[in-house]
Amino acid sequence: PARSPAALSSRATPFLAAPALRTATLRTNSSASAASTAPAMSLVESVTADLIKIYNETPCMPIMVRLAWHDAGTFDVASKTGGANASIRFMPESGHGANAGLKIAMDILEPVKAANPEISYADLYQLASVVAIKHAGGPDIPFNLGRKDATEKDTTPDGRLPDADKKMNHLREIFYRMGFNDHDIVALSGAHALGRAHKDRSGFEGPWTHEPLKFDNYYFIEILKPDGDEGLLRLASDMALLDQEDTKAQCELYAKDQAAFFKDYAVAHQKLSELGAF
Repeated sequence: PARSPAALSSRATPFLAAPALRTATLRTNSSASAASTAPAMSLVESVTADLIKIYNETPCMPIMVRLAWHDAGTFDVASKTGGANASIRFMPESGHGANAGLKIAMDILEPVKAANPEISYADLYQLASVVAIKHAGGPDIPFNLGRKDATEKDTTPDGRLPDADKKMNHLREIFYRMGFNDHDIVALSGAHALGRAHKDRSGFEGPWTHEPLKFDNYYFIEILKPDGDEGLLRLASDMALLDQEDTKAQCELYAKDQAAFFKDYAVAHQKLSELGAF
């Protein structure tokens, strides 16, 4: 069914409860005591409250998801480099073409970091994404504290993130390097339901769905249409999901069953958010 375009304002996204904070734990090292769980919960609750206030005032959820993905998505399972460590703060990584515009998100989060100095940047970036997904109507995603912040020497080379104008072989090369499989590729691609591309950042312009501030299964509904809706993106990397029988079947399942998509997405997103950290 068609949906009317949503205005890009805080009114387009209803206030939603914070992620299931009972899942938050502190994972630092083997010497961490059980007593640390309560402070960890308090820290997550404090940061989450600050993030929700930001999202209610300015619906910047999409760029927070992009920030977390681009930080974690540099992970190389073979060399154990990259991952969710906030190396994206430093040059040359912050200057990579794929990261254009993400300083906006990092700057928005600086006051949250200042108010909650105990949280690492690596944890903050990933928690901002988890809260953003939930705030936009998506699933609860388990979250664990304990990511260590990278230093400038930990930045990764350019070319570790996927190119939107390439097909499945390229997607497999990128995602398999991180330790994902085809099932994960499809599930994570569904995050394109949230947000839009900007020509000055990616070379593309427009949203993937009619309500780009709502996290739902409409990404799959849209790419499965024989003819795409005017004004919506259908990039090569999106349509590549339909080239294989198994990945197309997965898209069809998600288009019919949002609960199935949310369940698989939450698992894949948690894995992405912890790459190289635990």
